[in-house]
Amino acid sequence: MKVLEFHGEKDEDCLWLSFEGAFDPWAARQSELEPFFRALEAHADGWMPDVAEGKRRRKYAHAAIWKALEEKHSGARTSFGLYRTKWPALDMSFGLWLPPEPPTLDVWLNVKPLSLFADAERCRHFVEMVRAWACQYPVSHALAHSADDVALTGFPDFGRDKETWYRDGFDKVYEVGWLNVFGPRLVETVGRERVLSTPAWRVEELPNGCVLLVTWPTAADFASDEARLAQARAHAHLRPDLDFETVLRTLRERSATLAPVEPRFHPDVAPLLTRVVDRTASYERQRTISGLNAWQPPEPEEWRPADAALPPDVDDLARALEHYGTLAEHLVALLHTKVPSVFDETPESLTDVDFYFWRENFPRSRLRENIEAYAVPAIGAYLGEVLVRNLGGRWIPRQKLEEAQVRVGSRVWLPFVRARHYMASRQALLDYSLTRLYRVAARHRA
Repeated sequence: MKVLEFHGEKDEDCLWLSFEGAFDPWAARQSELEPFFRALEAHADGWMPDVAEGKRRRKYAHAAIWKALEEKHSGARTSFGLYRTKWPALDMSFGLWLPPEPPTLDVWLNVKPLSLFADAERCRHFVEMVRAWACQYPVSHALAHSADDVALTGFPDFGRDKETWYRDGFDKVYEVGWLNVFGPRLVETVGRERVLSTPAWRVEELPNGCVLLVTWPTAADFASDEARLAQARAHAHLRPDLDFETVLRTLRERSATLAPVEPRFHPDVAPLLTRVVDRTASYERQRTISGLNAWQPPEPEEWRPADAALPPDVDDLARALEHYGTLAEHLVALLHTKVPSVFDETPESLTDVDFYFWRENFPRSRLRENIEAYAVPAIGAYLGEVLVRNLGGRWIPRQKLEEAQVRVGSRVWLPFVRARHYMASRQALLDYSLTRLYRVAARHRA
């Protein structure tokens, strides 16, 4: 049973929920938890899970849930996942902390696309689901909001060191999201009267002393100025020590950070940078696009005029050329399963290689001595072979690899020198990309 890949090559914003509620660990497990799943089934409008996964995947059913909880029990913790096989996508974890730990029902939920929650009725169902959970399992704090926007807040520590965070938890209202549930302790800290008088779209005191607060009718337009105004008013009301204008300015800055930016990448490396952007976390993507729009790949320096080329200094030209081919095959052997196009030795395969090394952060994730001894020679030889095969280049062998040249038109290129520069850092993989050198060499072929 195949479920949708939630965190794929190009991540996107989603509706995110964090919910931690108390439950009775001594009650019969099924009777204690069935209200949770009945509320989910009643209100998961258009995004109901159809797979429950413990040690293996099963079609969603209560029997599958109890089996998953049994399978994944380890010490004081048991948990399982809930997913979908059809769009929209769901990534949901359900866990229980058991004695001697404080008994806690712990839920993390992500539904995408976020645009699904532009519908007011679907949002109402979501609110009713969380309300039902909070009435049954009293929370200390629960929050549902844009995942990207939450990532910019520093949730859950909000800039505090771990010791302070673990000690104090949600001891004050650090942020207000689209949907919030404040537990009795937090409500009393803020002041119940103040909490209940919060200017918001919906404020409701629950029977167990929790307070449900929804700032705006729909979740998807959280970054609109109207929704930000509502969010700022609620936050400043709950935290009178904060200045409303400062809170609003911070929210507007977050909206600007997430606002779409049109890519205007250098054409030589646009296909590579597009893939880099797609791999970037969605909350960082627009800033990344802005930075790459402003960045220009340096002009390659690893070349000489053809009339300044070093002459061959090897005894056996054929053996030298065979050696370069063997080195290039080492790169094929290293990458062929992750980068199948490496067999082709084309300009497109260079871009695939560039992206692979960037994605893996290869210069930092591998031993430097192995990079110098094996990766640099293999990359340099592979680059040289692509220049030979696709641009009519000709090797000019030298005893020292870094002096070996490939003549293309009126220039000779130094592929091994390029490879060493390339493997210096993750940023160097972009600054000294194989793709960029090839494109420049192609333009100077005549």
